[in-house]
Amino acid sequence: MEQKQHYIGLTEAQVQENRAKYGVNILTPPEKDPLWKQFLEKFTDPLIIILLIAGFLSVGISCYEYFGLGKSWETFFEPVGIFVAILLATGIAFIFELKADKQFSILNKVNDDELVEVIRNGNATMVPKKDIVVGDIVVLSTGEEIPADGRLLESVSLSVDESTLTGETFPRRKSTREEEFEKDATYPTNQVLRGTKVMDGHGIFQVEAVGDKTENGKVFEAAQIDNSVRTPLNEQLDGLADLITKVSYVFAALIIVGKLMVYFDWAPIVLTLIIPTAIFFYLVIKKFDDWKWQAVTVSIIAYFVILMAMVTYFFNVLTPDKQVADLITYTLDTLMIAVTLIVVAVPEGLPMAVTLSLAYSMQRMLKTNNLVRKMHACETMGATTVICTDKTGTLTQNQMQVYDTRFYGLDNQKLSDSQESKLLEEGIAVNSTASLDFSNKNAISALGNPTEGALLLWLHNNNVDYRELREDATILAELPFSTERKYMATVVESSLLPQKKILYVKGAPEIVLSLCKQVEGNVKNEEIAKQLHDYQNQAMRTLGFAYQILDDGDKTIADGKVVAKNLTFEGIVAISDPVRVEVPDAVRECMDAGINVKIVTGDTSGTAKEIGRQIGLWTDKDTDRNIITGPEFAQLSDDELDKRVLDLKIISRARPMDKKRLVESLQRKNQVVAVTGDGTNDAPALKAAHVGLSMGDGTSVAKEASDITIIDNSFTSIGKAVMWGRSLYQNIQRFLLFQLTVNVAACFIVLFGAFMGTQSPLTVTQMLWVNLIMDTFAAMALASLPPSESVMKDKPRDRKAFILNRTMCENIFGVGGFFFVMLLVLLYVFEHSDITRLTDLLHVHLGKANGLSPYELSLFFTIFVMTHFFYLFCARAFETNRSALHFKGCKGLLTIATIILLGQIAMTEIPGLQEFFNVAKGGLRLDDWIIILVGSSCVLWVREIWHQLKRVVGKA
Repeated sequence: MEQKQHYIGLTEAQVQENRAKYGVNILTPPEKDPLWKQFLEKFTDPLIIILLIAGFLSVGISCYEYFGLGKSWETFFEPVGIFVAILLATGIAFIFELKADKQFSILNKVNDDELVEVIRNGNATMVPKKDIVVGDIVVLSTGEEIPADGRLLESVSLSVDESTLTGETFPRRKSTREEEFEKDATYPTNQVLRGTKVMDGHGIFQVEAVGDKTENGKVFEAAQIDNSVRTPLNEQLDGLADLITKVSYVFAALIIVGKLMVYFDWAPIVLTLIIPTAIFFYLVIKKFDDWKWQAVTVSIIAYFVILMAMVTYFFNVLTPDKQVADLITYTLDTLMIAVTLIVVAVPEGLPMAVTLSLAYSMQRMLKTNNLVRKMHACETMGATTVICTDKTGTLTQNQMQVYDTRFYGLDNQKLSDSQESKLLEEGIAVNSTASLDFSNKNAISALGNPTEGALLLWLHNNNVDYRELREDATILAELPFSTERKYMATVVESSLLPQKKILYVKGAPEIVLSLCKQVEGNVKNEEIAKQLHDYQNQAMRTLGFAYQILDDGDKTIADGKVVAKNLTFEGIVAISDPVRVEVPDAVRECMDAGINVKIVTGDTSGTAKEIGRQIGLWTDKDTDRNIITGPEFAQLSDDELDKRVLDLKIISRARPMDKKRLVESLQRKNQVVAVTGDGTNDAPALKAAHVGLSMGDGTSVAKEASDITIIDNSFTSIGKAVMWGRSLYQNIQRFLLFQLTVNVAACFIVLFGAFMGTQSPLTVTQMLWVNLIMDTFAAMALASLPPSESVMKDKPRDRKAFILNRTMCENIFGVGGFFFVMLLVLLYVFEHSDITRLTDLLHVHLGKANGLSPYELSLFFTIFVMTHFFYLFCARAFETNRSALHFKGCKGLLTIATIILLGQIAMTEIPGLQEFFNVAKGGLRLDDWIIILVGSSCVLWVREIWHQLKRVVGKA
């Protein structure tokens, strides 16, 4: 026999004392590399290494020119500028990756904030897991994760999964009875351990170890962000980055050969440079990813030595009248330009854009009650085509209250002193795993199962103290509730009838009624069925109650079910859980977005249809083909289910594996499925779905299996997650649109410039500034754009579609090609005329090529940057159906745009910076600045005019 005890637990003073003495219930994460080491890792990229080597060689050349040839100290500005640009680019990227990592770290703290039921000061209450201390009395229920190590005080059919510590695949029975102890168990039978999960039954234990001192803490490895999941987006971006990288290598090779051909006046022998250059870049493409850094370094040095040897030979044969220092300087400049072009072209900012988008989305989604546990879920939610939702707590308020009672033979308006009334009170009190939190006298709340909590609140409102009834009864046997049985039972030695044992049963009314021999008051089954039908049509949850006063030898519970033969049905209770006020609009928004919503519930068909009607899912046009019960669902073959699954809107009386089978069928129909669940039995479906959405008050098992936790349990938050997912995908598309448009213009202009003259139209430091703008700054600006509610008017995207859609490709090659042609014409004019101000273009006279003056180079560089600066706003407005001048919620974009503009003005106008970035001394004329700003902004105004014309035509 087991006498229910009234536990006092710790006082607040004892909690503080034990926390100070034994520590907090948090696992200490492993130490990370120091920041300086993380920063130095940014310089391990082969391209950065090449740039650094070239930069040091450039310093050597400058030293030779300054000390040997007597040139001015300004010769050091370019190599110093290279190092400054490299440090700036890597430094800013490092800072923002740290920021993203900090935002992601919330994932590792989620588990510590989960609430745990404990008994303190004689009262049941909820505290975060991290606040558990040694000595606490903790209440365990099915599906929960055990928060600390401890010794069992009570247990009922308790079964624990210890696989996280032992690797054993089957649960272990836990008990307080010595005769049930397992001698070969890894851990004592009366001990429970942090991180293991309650699979069945319930119990109470006293904490003996917390945090690092637990068994789990001794073997703890900090949970890291799961980057192993390869979503279609990851694969697309990897493939796209690989393609762009290979194309950039081809451009770099052509630039090296082309510029050296120009230097040697197109002498045919110089074409032999193609051989070592082609071999080197072939190795870069095919081997560098697999080779160790030593082999990569040897290959780079070997190519550099061969190239310099060949160039020196050509120099001695073809241009013996020139100085060798000019040759070395020119060759190094050529190599740096080629490498810098690769740096510009390769989308190294793409991972950061994705990371920042995910980090920003995860941070902001948390404010909309979506706690993202696995990063890939952000993107996948945007492609969702079907949401399979449970009812209670998600569509409804999960604020259970007893709406009506029908106890036959009793006055249903109030409880009395009759034996029948007392038996009912005791049955509700002892045959329950819920409890009430009395810590706030003005707002007493239920802990545990909400339905059972509603019954305890009903007792409390009728001035009945359930705690006294529990403590006065001795529990002899228990049968926990399960979704398969749909009832629970408890055998007690009652205080109401001395020396008598009573069996109490509670559960689904039709199931409990089928176990009974008679009904209190001799009420007919038809009357009960009619009453149940009325309740269920009002979307109410119903519970039936029964009891049997036992004689010696009466059977009660065997083989996991009630086998008693003389149960009396007491009556039914209707519990109301109204639909959340915001849910109908949220469901309509999802359906308008092309997402099908399906309700999967254990309730009756009548209840489920009424809820479906109230939220706008079930209409008069729907038929029996759109609803099915669990037993009917189980009888369908996979082929039959696949043919019907898209038509289904409701599965009522669903059993645990029905939801998983539904998900698998939908996936066979090429649907992207999101599933909500809060119970341990939902874990298989949550894992099987593309995105599993656990509820904030769900079990730890459900949360562990899920990708996103809906903190407030509301369907509205699910719609917000879809909006964020779609917006995130569009933000990444906008970044690609901007970067690849700049790539097209930059790569082609540098390539063609290499064949037009000995001067590159963009220097190394200038291209590094361009790279900083379009990679780091653009990633920051476009990744942090707020979500747009307009995306919910679109249909779900094809998850297999390439991220570069047709419109994007047209913009990339159309706009990028236009920029290239415009800049190429400008470059040709600058090389074949003498331009001292932009107004000279009105009466230009073309002659022989005479190179580019510092002022012309400064004009070209500024025009290139400002043209793409204004295109950033066009990219931001891509597929928003909004003006590019719509800046609401775009504070980050405006801040970064301001930094770019001020940075360009500073490097053009401030002495010192001018030398670093190869800009003409004295900067640009004011009228040239005005012309450049007005002319470059035409990119924005043309887009706006085109946008307005499309709107006018669309309305017409």
